[in-house]
Amino acid sequence: MTTLELLAPARDLECGLAAIDHGADAVYVGAPRFGARAAAGVSIDDIGRLCQYAHRFRAKVYATVNTIVYDDELTEVERTVEQLAEAGVDAILVQDMAVLQMVQRVGKHRGRTLQAHASTQTDNRTPEKVDALRRMGFKRVVLARELSLQQMTDIHRAVPGVELEAFVHGALCVSFSGVCYASQHCFQRSANRGECAQFCRLKFDLVDADGKTVDKPRHWLSLRDLCRIDYLQKMAEAGITSFKIEGRLKGPSFVKNVVAAYSQQLDKVVKKSGGKYRRSALGRVKLTFTPNLEKTFNRGYTTYFIDGDAKGIASPDTPKAMGEMVGRVKELRRDSFNVAGTAAFANGDGLCFFDQHRQLTGFRVNRVEGNRIFPQQMPRQLRPGTILYRNADAAMERQLAKNSGTRRIPLHVKLEATPSSMRLSLQVPQTSLGVVVETTVEHQEARMSQEQNMRRQLERLGGTIYEAEQVTVDEEAARCFVPSSQLVALRRKALEALDNLVLEGEEDEEVEILPGTIPYPREYEAYPYLFNVSNNSVRACYAERGVKEVGMAFELSGGGSRPLLMQCRHCIRRLLGCCTRKTHQRTPWREPLSLQLPDGRRFLLQFDCQQCQMNVYAEK
Repeated sequence: MTTLELLAPARDLECGLAAIDHGADAVYVGAPRFGARAAAGVSIDDIGRLCQYAHRFRAKVYATVNTIVYDDELTEVERTVEQLAEAGVDAILVQDMAVLQMVQRVGKHRGRTLQAHASTQTDNRTPEKVDALRRMGFKRVVLARELSLQQMTDIHRAVPGVELEAFVHGALCVSFSGVCYASQHCFQRSANRGECAQFCRLKFDLVDADGKTVDKPRHWLSLRDLCRIDYLQKMAEAGITSFKIEGRLKGPSFVKNVVAAYSQQLDKVVKKSGGKYRRSALGRVKLTFTPNLEKTFNRGYTTYFIDGDAKGIASPDTPKAMGEMVGRVKELRRDSFNVAGTAAFANGDGLCFFDQHRQLTGFRVNRVEGNRIFPQQMPRQLRPGTILYRNADAAMERQLAKNSGTRRIPLHVKLEATPSSMRLSLQVPQTSLGVVVETTVEHQEARMSQEQNMRRQLERLGGTIYEAEQVTVDEEAARCFVPSSQLVALRRKALEALDNLVLEGEEDEEVEILPGTIPYPREYEAYPYLFNVSNNSVRACYAERGVKEVGMAFELSGGGSRPLLMQCRHCIRRLLGCCTRKTHQRTPWREPLSLQLPDGRRFLLQFDCQQCQMNVYAEK
């Protein structure tokens, strides 16, 4: 039976606890420093509290230490790894191979094996790279977001001995992760150091080789958000066992809604499999709301190359959240307007629309009367027929602000009488987890059956993480009089034993470190900084793996006179309907094309059609 894991983000302890309560099998959280989201670091104490809570459901906690590290930081990073192990994390996500060596040195801690997962920042798009990472000692590899189902399948077949994790939801980086240097080049904020300035969300002019503007200024590199909720089964069949939600900067309402939606869908995949799959953590979730991904922050959704299709991946008109389409403006008055559609509105909703210049304009709803909306301030650009979107749902936010999800582990409870004792067994259904405890009692025959009283005592699991799904009292036990205090003590003893058993966790094998070389892709020959080598430890590690000539990281070297800043599957030619691989038609402009910022800085576009890739360079 293959275990499937829903992996949720946590910007803080509150989000982490919410993720577990709403159906996550694992949570990833940023270390206090050295995580790829510098603004989402969590204290060691809070990470420890999250581990204690998650492990009661056999859910796991992974910490991100997935930035590149400088030589003078190595001692502090190793101390952080040791503190994370002490806090109880199950694995650490790694980009810098010096951090991998630290994780391997810590090894087993308190009976748990600390594992290393290769972050998507290590640029994992080929079987050769994934196999090299496996040989270096990674238990799991997080695949590049750009891969199709077929590419995932090919990697799994070629490297079956490593766990594969893939993103299913959230914001998308336009460049392959780990090899984007635009933020560092333009703003001295390194994406590989957790400080991405979101260069890809900026507005650019698109100009040709003659300096002529090809199209109006747009957000040419901005992508929609990822949503693969309908592809979980196909991804599992391709070999993916961990389904990752992006969003370590998002708040609790995002986490609750998205995790609940994907958890329900993953349960359907497991049920449909007929025993082929199971969830990796324990517990069933009860919700007080209906999950709806359209009501959570999104820039419009895309499945992003999962089936090889590149249609509808970009969001060039705006990098902001649009949300769900809720209707069209029907009739305007001085202070209000009617909406044609079936959506219900609430005071406090956030609505938005594109004006005649394709600029996204938003406003807040002050009052609602049926389908008539009274904004706080009437938008001047609003016209009859305008399509409206809701990017803030006040009613949904109020639901999610409450205690909207509870998680309980179901139990089958059985009480039996032996010649000298009462025996109580607790079994977690559809697992091998179970305990049996006994208490010595003097059997006294009761005047009437005690079954109902015994069942009532054994069903009382309130205040615990368990719920009695089924309670059985055998006939011999039902004929005996047992004081309620003894039944309560027996129940408490059994629950403590079960708690201890669950917390032991499943046996986790150590990962073997094997010989093997690191592949040297074509781009790396011309741009050796793509290896992101920022300290001497990783330089020595790569040398041992066959990489003799490697340059220093872009952050230390500057990349040269015309550095490669991005490698993208997104293609502006294709966005404009001029994909030369499909049409072979001549473009109506003279290449090369460039993106230009308002301050005049230009970025050259190079289309590598053989690789179906667009590269972005800094002009001299």
